[in-house]
Order: sequence, then structure tokens, then C-alpha cells
Amino acid sequence: MHGKQSADQKRIEELARVNRFNDFTPDEMHHVVEAATYLTVPAGWALMVEQQPADKAYLILTGEVSVRRHGEEVARLGAGEVIGEMALVNHKLRSATVIADSPLEVLHFTDQTVADLTAKIPRFRDALMGAVEERIARDQGS
Repeated sequence: MHGKQSADQKRIEELARVNRFNDFTPDEMHHVVEAATYLTVPAGWALMVEQQPADKAYLILTGEVSVRRHGEEVARLGAGEVIGEMALVNHKLRSATVIADSPLEVLHFTDQTVADLTAKIPRFRDALMGAVEERIARDQGS
């Protein structure tokens, strides 16, 4: 059990360094880490594909991804970024394909996990909505 606790503690510490999560209580962070699935993703892997239904979101702990629309790179995102939240929150098809440019460590959230966390932790909903608003502003060139 000590190994899992150590791994969870490391992820909680990584989550605490993410600006949009740094005002969470320790219990809230623990709950987020427990609810999510920790994954490692190899370079070159597509985490999501443009025009596909949204059923998951990720928080990048380490590594970098390329965000592509119609095959053209429109952004590069790294540690601390939430990806996949826009389509999930807005119940729309994916607006971009996201490819791992390097090996990644991520927290994976299913649509059900997001629904459960937003119901139990209002700050989680606020963090996702903040990510959506930032992404919209960035996309509009603000």
C-alpha cells in the first residue's frame, strides 16, 4: 500500500503546482487524484481525434502535446494544461486532434468522472471552466 500512497502523493504534489488547482484543499486534491486514472502515453500517440465524440479529458503532468486542426499544428501544450475539456464540457465533437510529442504522464478523466467531480467539488468545475475560457480566448487571438 505504501507504493500507491507514494505515487498518489507525487501526483497530488504535481497537481498542486498547476495554477488552476493550487487553491484546492488537500482533501479535494486527493479526491481528484483518486478519481482520475494515471496513465503514461508514448510519443506519437493520439489522445483525441478531431470530429470524434468527447468522452474524456486529460491533465498533463509531464511531457508535451501538439494540437492540430485539419492536420495543421495550432498549439503546443505541456505540463499543467488540461486537454479535451472544451468538447466534454460543451457536449460537442472534438475540435482538434491531440498527439503526444513526447512521452506523457497524464491524469485521465472520463466524462462520468468529470460529472462526479464537478458535482462534489465546485472548484473542479471552476478549474475546467477556466481552462475552457482560456482556450477560447487563445483561439480567438486575445
